[in-house]
Amino acid sequence: MLKGKHALVTGSTSGIGLAMAKALAGQGANIMLNGFGDADEIEKIRQGIESDFGVKALYSGADLSKPDEIEDMMKMAARDFGGVDILVNNAGIQYTALVEDFPVEKWNAIIAINLSSAYHTTRLAVPHMKKQNWGRIINTASAHGLVASPQKAAYVAAKHGIVGLTKVVALETAETGITANAICPGWVRTELVEKQIKALAEKNDVSVEEAATELVSEKHPSKTYVTPEQIGQTAVFLCSPGADQMTGTTLSVDGGWTAQ
Repeated sequence: MLKGKHALVTGSTSGIGLAMAKALAGQGANIMLNGFGDADEIEKIRQGIESDFGVKALYSGADLSKPDEIEDMMKMAARDFGGVDILVNNAGIQYTALVEDFPVEKWNAIIAINLSSAYHTTRLAVPHMKKQNWGRIINTASAHGLVASPQKAAYVAAKHGIVGLTKVVALETAETGITANAICPGWVRTELVEKQIKALAEKNDVSVEEAATELVSEKHPSKTYVTPEQIGQTAVFLCSPGADQMTGTTLSVDGGWTAQ
């Protein structure tokens, strides 16, 4: 379905981003990975995508808190791929504290990586997409792009911002063959969530699995975690002809969280 298309997935060296990259590669898209981690492990992932799916895979270690590094990453994509046809803005970090205790540097970092980086990649990707008269912008928001939770001021603000940015870009590109949509996952057992599970287990003096069940049951009526692979398949659908008229939307994949 996506043979000959080129996809950039930020924050794709693990978790949701890696699952999305693999799902798109499985449809024939060439992939540019981005994220932090052990260099040898990332190279193993990159080679694995090429061998498993028969596509070209690149890697950029751009720090998405730095606009100049984002520009370098987009130039690399233009040089090696000819441009980005599918842009997945997925990179994110988390920190929790009451708003009066929230460190300014943590606020700035979360807004930079979770929100501003998506603005920078989008503004640099859209001109190529317009020339092609086809493009897909997929932003990983969160259930927290639609509702709030205490002690997550920066994360919730950034994810609400991602939803708003998605809508604006969708309207601006509505006649160009480009779509822009946001996926809003609920609890997914990524590294970010595992940290929260372990903290809850220690706080309540229970096992990690008991804490995991308690955490997901608080928000998900399904009492089940979303899997990274499910998010990957949602991204594939948004790139399919069936989603040609879906733009400016939020797709909740959250076990019923935001239906409550």
